[in-house]
Amino acid sequence: MEEKTRYTDEELAEFKELILQKLEKAKEDYEILKSSVTMSDNNDTQDTSPTFKVLEEGAATLSKEEAGKLAQRQSKFIQHLQAALVRIENRTYGICRETGKLIQKERLRAVPHATLSIEAKDMGIK
Repeated sequence: MEEKTRYTDEELAEFKELILQKLEKAKEDYEILKSSVTMSDNNDTQDTSPTFKVLEEGAATLSKEEAGKLAQRQSKFIQHLQAALVRIENRTYGICRETGKLIQKERLRAVPHATLSIEAKDMGIK
């Protein structure tokens, strides 16, 4: 049996739907993080409330610095997902950039923006 060199259009459509869902959620999360950094959705006196109130809220309240770091990570994740969509359009999605072999479907479902197969990752390729 001949080894597949790329995913079929039907398989690519399945991955595209998965990526679009993840992209929508990632953008929502990014906007929440961004607004928590800028406090743009907050016009009340919450940001001037006493310190003990912040302490009461505990883990529910992220510092602006932490939220900023998370927003940066989320932005990078969004860029990776958008690049994966481009690879789908170019029909190069799911092909390991080092080995040229197909990345396993299970890996792509877990990490839809993956560009390396497990084999390449195990070899320490970055």
